[in-house]
Amino acid sequence: MYVIKSLPALTTLKNLSRYSAYAMALSICVGISASTASPTTGNLNQNLSSWQQIEAQGENQDVYFYAWGGDPQINAYLQWAAKQVDDKYNINLVHVKLSDTSEAVSRVLAEKSANNNDKGSVDLIWINGANFATMSENSLLLKQWANKLPNFALTDPENNPAVSFDFGVPTNGMEAPWGQASLTFYYDSLSTNKPPATLNQLINWTAQNPGRFSYPKPPDFLGMSFLKYALVMLHEQHDAKTGENTKAQLNLPATEKNTDIILAPLWTFLDDLHPTLWRKGEQFVQTGAHMRRLVDDTELSLAFTFSAPEVPAAVQRYDLPQSIRSYAMSDGSLSNTHFVAIPYNASHPQAAQLVANFLLSPEAQAKKQTPAVWGDKTVLVPSTLNPEQQALFKDNKPHPSALPFDSIKRTVSEPHPSWVDAIMQGWQTRYGVSP
Repeated sequence: MYVIKSLPALTTLKNLSRYSAYAMALSICVGISASTASPTTGNLNQNLSSWQQIEAQGENQDVYFYAWGGDPQINAYLQWAAKQVDDKYNINLVHVKLSDTSEAVSRVLAEKSANNNDKGSVDLIWINGANFATMSENSLLLKQWANKLPNFALTDPENNPAVSFDFGVPTNGMEAPWGQASLTFYYDSLSTNKPPATLNQLINWTAQNPGRFSYPKPPDFLGMSFLKYALVMLHEQHDAKTGENTKAQLNLPATEKNTDIILAPLWTFLDDLHPTLWRKGEQFVQTGAHMRRLVDDTELSLAFTFSAPEVPAAVQRYDLPQSIRSYAMSDGSLSNTHFVAIPYNASHPQAAQLVANFLLSPEAQAKKQTPAVWGDKTVLVPSTLNPEQQALFKDNKPHPSALPFDSIKRTVSEPHPSWVDAIMQGWQTRYGVSP
């Protein structure tokens, strides 16, 4: 991790040269404007574009990036990104590792309650879904900055609404898209040669292979993702049979009026599924890592993740057997875009914007998409890139256990964030058990 630079470090030759170059540029601007106006700061800023001003104000700053720290590959990628922004802007990017994004949300909310409106401890946050909705509703985020980043145009926002909506909630320039992820399943090919490819096949498979599958106990993010996938698929099946459109309710806030009706099919499905699960559904795994260990111990034959590159990485470090293979459900893969946001009271908002813009660059996006690095799908649209930039995304031969490039045939969107609490509360009431 890059450590915070102390103030004396600003006297290094590297920074002196940068400050000298900047001072020279300012002197030239002052000279040019002297014939028509006095060289005030206001007139000086008029000679610089908005982005040039952000660059000038954001250099030589610290950026505290609050982001989940549970994946070694992701952590290594952020160290690489830190080196790049240090070289480019002399920005000291500090990864503050979180076990749950809500920790950062709570911190910003507490600072607002304490009237700390401009010296916040969080400069940048990796966020989406319910956490974004909470911060947006409580006016905890800087507005209308992300859509002004130079690299935002590379996401083709006019034709790509996924970069402007987060779980159906308009981002209003409060988030910059960073990557895309989908629910990915993996299995031990020595235990089963025909894994289930749909939700209906899954419940038949677990009945024929009792105890070989489970899912993390809510409120674990991965467990909730599985439940949301099941809920969406169940309503698609219902609507296909009846001609109704109950699935549309999932894009709206959960209410007392619609919650029981919309969640009823999920409880019926789980009532049938649980007796066929690991330990007969009387106990549940706690996390994705716990589920992965059980696959390695041959207790489970089927599992899933929201981070596809996690699978080949685990195989390569011998945390999973060589016989593991990844795939995507054919009826649909729950998918979402994840973002970075800047709290309204960030201490270094300009520097945070420089980091966010770099994370959207073809260079950073291509490296992130490389399976051996992270494998996180880019949010950039190829048609917006020039041939040299497109070449950065050329695929190399993936690991045998990695998700094949064209596996995901159909994606399904996340429900409205309010359904997370509705599902969690209903699950705890019906199935809450000891760890």
